[in-house]
Parts: sequence; structure tokens; C-alpha cells
Amino acid sequence: MDKNQAIGFVLMAALLMVYFYFFAPKAPVQEPGTVPDSANTITPPPQQQLGQNNSVVEQNEIKESSAHVDSSDIADRKFGPFTPVLTGSEERIALENEVISITYSTRGGLAKKVELKEYDDFQYNKPLVILDEESSELKYLVSTPYGNIDLADLYYKAEQKQLGDTSELTFTADLGDNKTLMHVYKLPKNSYAVTHQFIISGLDGEISGGKVSMIWDNFLKRLETDLKYSRNYTTINYWHSSGSMEDLSARSSDKQETTFTEPVDWFSFKQKFFTTGYVFNRPVSSGYISAEFNELDTMTVKYCKAMIDLPLSNFSGEAGPNTYYYGPNKLKILKKVAPGFSENLYLGWPIVRWINKYVIITIFNFLEKYIASYGVIIIILVFIIKLILSPLTYKSHISMAKTKALKPELDELKAKYGDDMQKMQSEQMKLYQQVGVNPLSGCIPMLLQMPILFAMFQFIPLAIEMRHVSFLWAKDLSTYDAIISWNFEIPLISSFYGNHVSLFTLLMTASTILYTWANSQATAQMQGPMKSMQYFMPLIFMFVLNSFPAGLTFYYFVSNLVSFGQIAIIRKFVDDTKIRAILEENKKKNKNKKKSKFASRLEDAMKASEEARRKKGKK
Repeated sequence: MDKNQAIGFVLMAALLMVYFYFFAPKAPVQEPGTVPDSANTITPPPQQQLGQNNSVVEQNEIKESSAHVDSSDIADRKFGPFTPVLTGSEERIALENEVISITYSTRGGLAKKVELKEYDDFQYNKPLVILDEESSELKYLVSTPYGNIDLADLYYKAEQKQLGDTSELTFTADLGDNKTLMHVYKLPKNSYAVTHQFIISGLDGEISGGKVSMIWDNFLKRLETDLKYSRNYTTINYWHSSGSMEDLSARSSDKQETTFTEPVDWFSFKQKFFTTGYVFNRPVSSGYISAEFNELDTMTVKYCKAMIDLPLSNFSGEAGPNTYYYGPNKLKILKKVAPGFSENLYLGWPIVRWINKYVIITIFNFLEKYIASYGVIIIILVFIIKLILSPLTYKSHISMAKTKALKPELDELKAKYGDDMQKMQSEQMKLYQQVGVNPLSGCIPMLLQMPILFAMFQFIPLAIEMRHVSFLWAKDLSTYDAIISWNFEIPLISSFYGNHVSLFTLLMTASTILYTWANSQATAQMQGPMKSMQYFMPLIFMFVLNSFPAGLTFYYFVSNLVSFGQIAIIRKFVDDTKIRAILEENKKKNKNKKKSKFASRLEDAMKASEEARRKKGKK
């Protein structure tokens, strides 16, 4: 590996480290049993049984007041037209299709439990319940002349029917005098999105302020094995009508909160692999959301709250339906829910997102139609990507071969000019120009491969297809493959390495070091710090990637092996004697050729740098 290759490697490693810094999971920094000092503690919903996870919510411009009505008070109080539906019997009714089952209650007409049929929970032995009445409470508060009333406390009559491939469930509360409340749910075949039309008729004069306050307390259930990793992918997203998505910082250990400052089309409680979302039938402009967690509560990922002011006009029959989404973070499913909803699956920066959407995921979806093993799919992905990048790999290797062929001349220049760095660099540039070698041609191909490297780093950890899928010794490709683990803290180790050893990460590290060593032996030798640096970076990645999904480290391991074989094949077709002859021929052609503008600018820059260094040394 020559100097230019080493520079390219270091730049690539630096970019990776920056990317890992911003996107790698970080262990939450919080003292056990504490919550942020800036918050005020309140009691969770009455049915909440989450042990030490007391919720933390500050008062906001949308005021929440208790609207639960005790049936014993009804005889002594007047609630106007709402009185007849404040009491009744509660029934549970299921609305389901092939992929989802939603249990509703006649009290409130709202979902009490949502089960995804095609997935199991993090313990592998139970159906995945994305929410239930122990973890989620939804209120629709209205202010009336009779006091604040929660429409989720009223009793409705249910009617269920089938409309072709769509199941329909209707809840109706008849208040008399043409005053009604009605929930209409429609669930199409094979869909995770259920439309919801909440119609309020004849109550304009009874509801003050012309609005309904929707308040959703959601203690997001633990759905994955690695809780810390999951927390760093859990947040609340919301989509501006102007066409951009915002979110609360997922990786912060502090409470995150914000208020809407412009119209919003939808919001979602997004976890690593699953999302619960709500799409408004009309944009809303007033709302507050927050997210936080208690590190001691091992069954709750985060406590999230949404407080939204919905105009009463959104509850008219002409306003159309809202949409609930309870389902996986799969691109082809999310993009059908609403404009921008696919952004709940974060695929990286713009160019990285483009590569993932139109290249990586396209190839991945095609392969999974014919291949059952996702480990094999990863291997095939490696071969396809390496084939696509082979022209860059070949160009990079040719550059290395040319630099190797120039090693005798470079050694002569070093012996001749010694410590005169400016003269040495000037003569080196002159030599490169004479033989037709671009000093940057070795590192540029490596940097051009970075977007694909980032794309795979972003895609594999969030590929729900690998969730609970085993391969070789890895029980689950969506989390680390621990071959050794321990339950105690090791000072200066556990904080950044974890309490386990991932075998695929070790294999990735070993293969990277082996490939680097073999590459160095076959090319011009490096001296000094650069020689050690090429072995130091793989060791850093061993620590950084130890807690990353096994699917990702397996991909890097296989990629190293294929790269090793790819370079071995290329070398068989590269004749060092011919390369030397080409350089000599270029040297004759370019003997009297003027320096290019680029070479002149580069030489001037080096002179200026050397002069600045000398002046600094004299001070």
C-alpha cells in the first residue's frame, strides 16, 4: 500500500468514524432511577402497570384535565346530551385480516390491543403486540357547558360487516335530537393501515372552542432483544404539509419535546422495526409531542406523548377518514400509507438514501423472492456490489502497481534530497507528471465507494426481514451474535465495547487486518506512522461494531474475503514489466511537456505549506 493509497484509506476511515459517531447507537447516559431535572413527574394512565417508569410530562399550552366520569356521580350531575351514553356495558370486538388483529372496545370505540400476526415478540415465543391498554391510552377531550368530557369514556353500539375485501366496524353513540358520535373503521385485506372516520354531528353548540383535544399517552412496548440499541432508533416523527419531516432526537438521553409551528399531516411513534402512526384527514397546526425514557424500566422503550388540537371541522362527514398505521417499517408498505410516510424508515443522507431505495433494496427484494436464507442473500449482495465496483477496484490497483514500479526512483529522490521536504515533494511531482501518474488516482476510487459502504451500513441494521432470522451460529441477524457475554461491568471496557463478544465482528476485524497485510506486502512499502495506522483502524472498528447487528458485520466479513480474492485475480492479469514499460514510454513523451495547471497549483500549495512550516519553526 503506497502513500496515496494510505491517504485514501485514512480519509475513508475518518469518514466512517464520523458516520458512526452520528448514527451508531450510544448507551444512554443517565443515573439509575433518575429522570431529567427539568421535568415534572405525573402519574401514568390509571391502567398503567409499568413499575418504576413514572412518566415525566411538563405542562404545555394544550392543557390536559381529567375527564373520566364516575358512574356514581351521574345521578347527581347533569351532562346534557352526553348523559345517556356515560353508562353502559363494555364489549370487545376484533377487526382483523391476514396480517393484523385489532381489538376495539364499545367504551370509547377505540383500539385496546393491536397484534401483528406475522411477527413474534423479542422473546420469540409470543405474538407481537404493538400496543395494548396497559401501555397506551388515547383520549378525545372536549370542553362543554357541563364540564370537560372525554369522548373515550362514552359507550357506543357496535356494528360489523364485510364490504368485499374490506372489513368495516362502526361504533355509534346516539345522543338524541340528531346528535350523534360515530367511529367508522375500515380495514382492507392484507393491510396494516386502518382508516378511521370520527364523525361528530349536531354538537357544534355543545362543544366549546370549536376543537377536540386528542391526547395519546404511549408507553412504547419493548419489541426487540437489545433494549439500548432499540431506544436509539425510537422517536416521534411528524410530516409538515410543506413536504418535510421533522423528529425528536432519538439518541438523546434527555427528554425531547416540541410544539408544531406549521401545519402537520401525520405523526408517528417510530421504533426500530415497527411504527404506530396517525394520518390526519386534514392538516393540523396546534400540537405538542414529547419522548423520554427511564433506564430502569426494561419493558418500555420510551414514553411518548402527543397532544393535538383538532378543529371540529375535522370531525364532519365531509372531512374524510383519518388513518391509523400499525405495522412494520418496510419501504414498499410505508410508502402506500401517506405522502412522506416512508421516511419512517431512515435510509441515510440523500445520496445514500437514493442508493438504498433504487439499488440495494431493489436487489434485496428480488433475491428474497427466490432465496430463503438471508445469510446467502447477504453473500450474493456482496458479490453483486463488488462486481459493480470492480472498475474502481481495478483502477485503484493499477495506480498501486504504477507507484510500486516507481519505487526505485522515489527511493533515489529520498536519498538525494534527504530532509529537504519541499524539494523532495517538488521532484516527486515532476516525476509523476513525466510518467503520467496522478497522485490522487489511488485514493479517489476508494472514496467513490463510500456511498455504497454507507448505504449498507444504514440498510442492514434496519432490514426487518432479518429480524429473528438465524444464520450459522447467529440466532438473530438483526442483533449482535454474542459467543461470550457477562453480566458485570468492566471499567473502561463495557462503556464502549459492551458486555459481550461478537464473533462476526472478530472475523471481520481479522479479515481486515489480513487483507491489509497482504496488500502491503504486494505493493510499495510504507514507513513511519502510516504503516501502523493501517492496522490501527480495524481495531477501532472492532470496538465500534461489536454491538451492531450480526448481519452487518457478516456483510463486512464476506466483503473482505471477496475483496481479497478480487485483488488476487486482478494481480494475475497485471504485468509489472508492461506497466514499467508504459511508464518509461510516458516519460519520453512528456520530457518537454509543460506542467498542467493542476500540477502547478499543487506544487505551489506544497511550497506555501513548507514555507509556513519553516517560519513557524523559527519562532
